[in-house]
Amino acid sequence: MNPTLVIYLLRHGETEGPKKVYKGHIDVPLSKIGEKQVEKVAQFLKNYIKKYELQPKIIYSSPLKRAVTSAEILSRALLVEVKSKNILKERNFGTWEGLSINDIVSLYPEEFERWRRDPLRFCPPQGESTIQVSKRASDALKEILKNHNGSQIFITAHGGINRVILCNILGMPLENIFRIEQEFACVNIIEFYESQPVVKLINGVFWRDEYF
Repeated sequence: MNPTLVIYLLRHGETEGPKKVYKGHIDVPLSKIGEKQVEKVAQFLKNYIKKYELQPKIIYSSPLKRAVTSAEILSRALLVEVKSKNILKERNFGTWEGLSINDIVSLYPEEFERWRRDPLRFCPPQGESTIQVSKRASDALKEILKNHNGSQIFITAHGGINRVILCNILGMPLENIFRIEQEFACVNIIEFYESQPVVKLINGVFWRDEYF
C-alpha cells in the first residue's frame, strides 16, 4: 500500500550567534555552516523523493530568516515553490529570548520554578505556553492534510514547532517534547495512509560527511 501524502518536517540549519540561548522570535540568519548543512540535506531529499510516485508540491516555511533561507535552498534543489506561514514561527519566549538557562534561573527564579512545575501552561513573561504553540502547529498540519492529499510536502520550521507536531502525531504527552531530539538541519519523515500517519524517521541528520 502506497502513502497518500508524505510530509518532510525539517529544522533550519545552524544559525549565527550564541548556540545555547533561546532565540524564539529573534530573527537570526543562518550561518555559512548552516547553509552548507541545508544544501547537503537538499541533495539527499532530491534523491529520496524519487521513491514515491507522489509529486513534490510546496515548501511551507516559518517567516523567520533562518527557516526562509533553508526553504529557499531546498526550493532551488527541488524546484518547488515556498510559502511563508506565520503559524510555523518558533515559540515566543518573551523576555527570556536571547538568554541561556543559567541566565533565566538567575534573573527569573520564580518564573523558572513555575515553568518547571507546569511546562505546558506556563508562559514566559510576554511569551507563549507549550499548549499555545501546539495549537497553532496543529492548525498548520490540519491545513496541509486538508489541501495537499496526493502530494509530497516540505516544512522548514524550528525545534520547538517540530517537537509538538511530532508529539501530536505520535500521541505523546506534550510534557515529553524534549525526549525528541531536533538537531540543526534534521529531517523528519511522516507518511500518511489516508488519515493514518506513520512516522518513518525522526531527527535524520544527512549533512555529516559520512553520508557523502
